[in-house]
Amino acid sequence: MSDFDLFRTSDEHEELREAVRAVAEDKIAPHAAEVDEASAFPQSAHDALVATDFHAPHIGEEYGGAGADALATCIVIEEVARVCASSSLIPAVNKLGTMPVILGASEEVKRRYLPEVASGAAMFSYGLSEREAGSDTASMRTQAVADGDGWILNGQKSWITNAGVSEYYTVLAVTDPDGKRGGNISAFVLHKDDAGFTFGEPERKLGIKGSPTRELFFDDVRVPGDRIVGAPGEGLKLALRTLDHTRVTIGAQAVGIAQGALDQAVAYVKERKQFGRAIADFQGVQFMLADMAMKLETARQMVYVAAAKSERGDDDLPFYGAAAKCYASDAAMEITTDAVQLLGGAGYVKDFPLERMMRDAKITQIYEGTNQIQRMVMARQLLK
Repeated sequence: MSDFDLFRTSDEHEELREAVRAVAEDKIAPHAAEVDEASAFPQSAHDALVATDFHAPHIGEEYGGAGADALATCIVIEEVARVCASSSLIPAVNKLGTMPVILGASEEVKRRYLPEVASGAAMFSYGLSEREAGSDTASMRTQAVADGDGWILNGQKSWITNAGVSEYYTVLAVTDPDGKRGGNISAFVLHKDDAGFTFGEPERKLGIKGSPTRELFFDDVRVPGDRIVGAPGEGLKLALRTLDHTRVTIGAQAVGIAQGALDQAVAYVKERKQFGRAIADFQGVQFMLADMAMKLETARQMVYVAAAKSERGDDDLPFYGAAAKCYASDAAMEITTDAVQLLGGAGYVKDFPLERMMRDAKITQIYEGTNQIQRMVMARQLLK
């Protein structure tokens, strides 16, 4: 290997970026504002992603998927998020929902569900959080009681991304109420049409409005025994291992949103004239842009390193996944806020996409573990 090959993305990764960017610019960007305005699921983006195999690129070839590595999956999410954060949740949440299956399910369960997601016939969501169990996941109340060769599920889940659109849901439930906290939770696959499984009204949100977020309600839902993911009691461990991998994808989403905002801001300051010249000529503006670009590139490098660790399954992935998600989302919030500032009044109105990007960036600091939780994860790894 020559020195020039060290520490850079491969040609295949960069070709993938070009391909995704072309689809995003052509088929997704034109609808982003309207999807946000109407709080409508981005169906045209979904169809374009399925047509190009970018909707769930992480699924292995043995299940009919594209077999993209973790970095390639991040690049797909980043490039879609650059034009529409809501649409980037299609590949991101397909990975989140299926990751417990990939990490812990029997071969039979994998073969039952992964090909459908790979083909684009179904999406997969993830049910972990509850009203009273957000950051404190182990205190969840949803229960599954053994019944013959199956389980009866009762309870609710909150903030579920793509709920109502997805066909399948990985749902975590307490299976041993008297068991050791955290070691008494199991994971199950639920189907949208299971009797007793219903959805709450769509949440009215600050951002990512094109991605439906709803509650899940379980009222005596009978789940066949062959839909358990992993062994009973392994659910929370699987859920947390899943997040080690998928936090990296949220970092990628944050990087994409920030890149979109920076691109828009750079284009605007070159055109906008005040005091007889382009505002890009003013040093105060240049320093802002330099800081934005520096933070963005730092975030991107962290995400890519974490993605490589995710692909290899490195022992230090929990630290790097948390660090990448935390740093990138904080950077995205700063960069989108500064981008709005650079456009002045134009940044504050819906004629430009910056205000949407700023609103969309906020959630990346909150979901898949708040950035306060990420700091706890990092500290725990350091103090081990």
